[in-house]
Amino acid sequence: MTVATNSYKKTFILGGDLEINRVGYGAMRITGKGIWGAPKSKDESIRVLKRAVELGVNFIDTADSYGPYVSEELIAEALFPYPADLVIGTKGGLTRTGPDQWPVNAHPDHLKEALEGSLKRLKLDRIDLYQLHRIDPKVPAEKSFEFLQKAQQDGKIRHIGLSEVSVSDIKKAQQFFEVVSVQNMYSVDNRKWEPVLTYCKEHNIAFIPWFPLNAGNVAAQNKLKIIADKLSATVHQVALSWLLYHADNILLIPGTSSVDHLEENMKTTSVILTDNDIEVLDSISPV
Repeated sequence: MTVATNSYKKTFILGGDLEINRVGYGAMRITGKGIWGAPKSKDESIRVLKRAVELGVNFIDTADSYGPYVSEELIAEALFPYPADLVIGTKGGLTRTGPDQWPVNAHPDHLKEALEGSLKRLKLDRIDLYQLHRIDPKVPAEKSFEFLQKAQQDGKIRHIGLSEVSVSDIKKAQQFFEVVSVQNMYSVDNRKWEPVLTYCKEHNIAFIPWFPLNAGNVAAQNKLKIIADKLSATVHQVALSWLLYHADNILLIPGTSSVDHLEENMKTTSVILTDNDIEVLDSISPV
């Protein structure tokens, strides 16, 4: 018999003190092509941000490198003064040399400049969640961690997260500060970082998947479409819904530059997967 599985938790307590809805918004796409420069329609980007909050989003993920700077500037223009429960997470550690180009720079001098710039652009005295965008192979990780530790002690950062890291990376960072979030590539058909997700779940660390659907995996797409058609949903909604059911510490940040697409993404919370659906999706093989 096909039955609905137990419903998933709707919120997550980030860092032990910030309750956020598990479907947030990723603000990378409100920039120009190649995540470079101004968006095609600034007015639409502003509308997207405002509509996201209207629809219950209280976690927005961005980075100084989105634009660069454009995403943070638009967030402040659209939403400042911010709602009391809105958590803005931003990131530092990448630089930009052109469209779709992302050189890594996690040297403390660059991180200092990046953090100060984010505070100014977002019009904040303290950033609720500051995430190291990448560990820099040219810089000892301890140097980057020491900077973040000091910035947190100075009151410029409330909580600290990491991106594209292994379990050993997290453990090393935890010698300097509490890691409250990890952003790694992850989807129903790309579970390379499953051990990291498991570790994060065991330690109540938020896991924020990026690239939550690989359109190139035809076999996965076919299974997703069968379930989507049955539920009168989109393939993307089903892929996002699976993530919500898969682990209670997963936070979604689907990004878009369109209000219509935003509203479609937010309907993910209405997609109810059965135990059978989840079993089928769990069986999807990686690319």
